[in-house]
Formats: sequence, structure tokens, C-alpha cells
Amino acid sequence: KVTGVLKQLGMPHARFTVDHSLKSSFQPSGADDIQFLFSANRDTPPSEISKIASGGEISRVMLALKTLVSNSGMLATILFDEIDSGISGETALKMAGILKELSRGIQVINITHLPQIAGKGDTHFRVAKNDDGSGTRITITRLAKKDRVEELARMLGGDDPSDAAVKTAREMLS
Repeated sequence: KVTGVLKQLGMPHARFTVDHSLKSSFQPSGADDIQFLFSANRDTPPSEISKIASGGEISRVMLALKTLVSNSGMLATILFDEIDSGISGETALKMAGILKELSRGIQVINITHLPQIAGKGDTHFRVAKNDDGSGTRITITRLAKKDRVEELARMLGGDDPSDAAVKTAREMLS
């Protein structure tokens, strides 16, 4: 099931396996030794995920795992903190679609810097960090639709977004 989600996320040759063995004695962490093995390429044998996977690959594997866990019916809410790290373009659009589909069954809270992901949300909050001279203040603001267009345009084109960025932001929300 994990590799099925990975294929949707642009990794057609991905392999994911779980290696399970018993430790020689019971440890504070238990008696099981579990390793997640992964390969993104057809010609590379699966190896320990932390040693072989890029940031973008790990992001996609985490989304696949969390999607499967959320489908168990045991979760009411799932939080993704920059699950889209290391991805962009078409993969970001596919990830956004998977997150949107996931949100049909449970509440999804997603922290992202990608407009492709942010544009798929039903509700959008802007988090801003400001130093006012006496300390750092963090503000969280729920954005109205007009403000969402401005924020997505800023995410696309910087602090002074072009007309094209504003047009693209509107398209992302429609």
C-alpha cells in the first residue's frame, strides 16, 4: 500500500519493506528490531531509509505512511509539519491532491511553504514572526478568500507579486 501511494507521488519504481527481527534479549525499547528499507530506483536494492532517501523521498514516504495510518479510523486529526519538504512542481500538486482526499475523512492540519499545497486547503492561516524590538512575536491570522489570493500570490512571487502571480493564485483557489 505504501508503494501504491509513492507511485501516485511520482516514484514508479519505489520499494518499501519492513525488516523485523527479535533482539537477543528484552530491552527498554522492547524485544523487536524493526528497520524500514527503501529504494526509489529500480536498480538500487532497498536499504535503511535514513541512509538512502533524500529529503523529498522521506517526505513522500511519510505522507504514504500517515495516509495509511489515518485510514485505520483511529485518528480524528493529523498534523503535517512541512511534509512537502524537498518537493515541488507536479509532485507538489499530486501531494496536494492526496492531502485534500485525506481531509474528506479526518481533519488535516498542514504547515507548508508551497502554494500548490496551501491552495488546496479549505481554511488558510498565515503565520508571521516579527521582532518588535522587545522580543519576537508570532501571529496567526485566518485569511479570508481575498487575503488568500494575496498570500498565495506572495508565496508564488515574493513580497511584491506580479499580476501573473495574482492570476495564478486565483486559479489555484478556483
